[in-house]
Amino acid sequence: MSTTARLPHWDMSVVFPGLDSPEFEQGLSQILGDIKELSVLFDKDQIGATPTPPTLDNEFVQNFEWLVDRYNAVLNQVRTMSVYIGCFVNTNSQDNLAQARYSEFQRGLIQLSQLGIRFTAWVGSLDVEALITASSVAREHAYPLRTAREQAQHLMSPTEENLASELNASGGSAWSRLHGNICSQLSVALEVDGETRDYPMSAIRNMAYSEDRDLRRRAYEAELDAWKRNAVPLAAALNSIKNEVNVISRRRNWETPLAASLFDNSIDRETLNAMFAAAHASFPDFRRYLRTKAQLLGVEKLAWYDLSAPVAKESKVWEFDEAASFIVEQFGSYSQRLSDYAARAFRENWIDAEPRSGKRDGAYCAGLRADESRILANFKPAFGGMSTLAHELGHGYHNMNMAGRTPLQRMHPMTLAETASIFCETIVRHAALSQVEASEQIALLEASLQSSCQVVVDITSRFLFEQGVFEKRQQRELSVDELNELMLDSQRQTYGDGLDEATLHPYMWAVKGHYYSTGRSYYNYPYMFGLLFGLGLYARYQRQPEEFKQSYDDLLSSTGMASAAELAQRFGINIRSEDFWRSSLDIIRQDIDLFEHLARS
Repeated sequence: MSTTARLPHWDMSVVFPGLDSPEFEQGLSQILGDIKELSVLFDKDQIGATPTPPTLDNEFVQNFEWLVDRYNAVLNQVRTMSVYIGCFVNTNSQDNLAQARYSEFQRGLIQLSQLGIRFTAWVGSLDVEALITASSVAREHAYPLRTAREQAQHLMSPTEENLASELNASGGSAWSRLHGNICSQLSVALEVDGETRDYPMSAIRNMAYSEDRDLRRRAYEAELDAWKRNAVPLAAALNSIKNEVNVISRRRNWETPLAASLFDNSIDRETLNAMFAAAHASFPDFRRYLRTKAQLLGVEKLAWYDLSAPVAKESKVWEFDEAASFIVEQFGSYSQRLSDYAARAFRENWIDAEPRSGKRDGAYCAGLRADESRILANFKPAFGGMSTLAHELGHGYHNMNMAGRTPLQRMHPMTLAETASIFCETIVRHAALSQVEASEQIALLEASLQSSCQVVVDITSRFLFEQGVFEKRQQRELSVDELNELMLDSQRQTYGDGLDEATLHPYMWAVKGHYYSTGRSYYNYPYMFGLLFGLGLYARYQRQPEEFKQSYDDLLSSTGMASAAELAQRFGINIRSEDFWRSSLDIIRQDIDLFEHLARS
């Protein structure tokens, strides 16, 4: 019996019975009150930039440790509440109560954001190294304190920072919510099997995986038409967000938004340049993969709507329950701890897997509380659907390993956020490839290469696009046509002759929510870092499995406590060297070689 008709929804009742429950009302009131109390404490202790560094005597150290403990406690509460409300908004953007609760909670988030800026400015005024020597709590938070000290050099005046955070609620954050609400509520009319009906955008985009090329083409054309009809407000949102980021970055004395992004992601320009140089060198190999896929599909050149097309019929249909069992079993080939974690996630209903109207597209994992996460997916009964589950469970495993850390210690960069997800996804892929016949291997291998192509080739195009938007937005707003042309030019530079230039996707800037964030500019390149760093770690695991296992979980627990370069060095990796990135891409090249061999066979 197919399980796709009864895909699970996540269980949020373990936190509160519902958004309309007295328990939720009490919890929200408690958190908002705790934020206000923290603000009073900050005022009392004059937390903020101070012209004269305070004397680090015993009284100061005790007050510092108590304040950090209280600040961490509030951050823990806020994380749970934020994820709880977000789970309702993200699975039903038409839930007016959830939207209202989010708006109500946002008042507290603004105040907490302002306190965070004051805390950073205060740390920047201290002799951090002397404090680390004098305080055990400071030593435990050495990396976040040193990072805050550096970040403090890029803060505006307290008045400007407060104003910026208050205006963001009706500025960048509001534009971001507008994008999310429009996209989650988009309805697209399409004829399928002789019947015309409205489909949510997530379902239309899932048709890119269909075996029927005509259906893929018509879904692609219907999708483009839907984006075209909604392009004006989405372009307004993108223009407004990028202008806000430009202004704030300039006011904070960052050379560019990219410079701020590199700092936030715990890497330097040398590392980024090395990674992109290796990526560009791999484009001929990815184009070779795309040409091979075109041959298997019997077309002269791939169209955009062929990128996700299956090259061979998967004889195996991965229903949700079967996918869950396979993941639990294969995670066990690495460690019982990883397997037990995945089993718990499925058993306790941490996953919302059903695609439906009002639910946001794609997939993500969010840490809810302690070692517990919530995973949003739009599951399809194929290897790709299972692979996505394994990937998001990897994020959850990462969260579990950080459960013993404080919120300040858990604030890890996006570059390291993909470390466990890529690792877990690779475990499942290798296991699946080893258990099927050669005729089935090509389908699974292609699904993996399809994902790698997205993360290396397409993400490079997204980086080029975003870089172009930031530069041009310094002069004026960009029209829909200009955004489209920037997107197309970025795709031409990266996909090259691997795709039919007449069927690229000009509205990918509207599709990807990653562009619509004021807090995380250049959201895309960390995914490439994560893929290639994760593959590099997996290669080391294959060479020295037992030695690797002794250090890996500690690495995951420490991703907010050292720079990416320092953590990589624990495994003998130099991320500033193009050679490392090429070695990770060599793993993908080997898959492309095997794909070509299987295609010829």
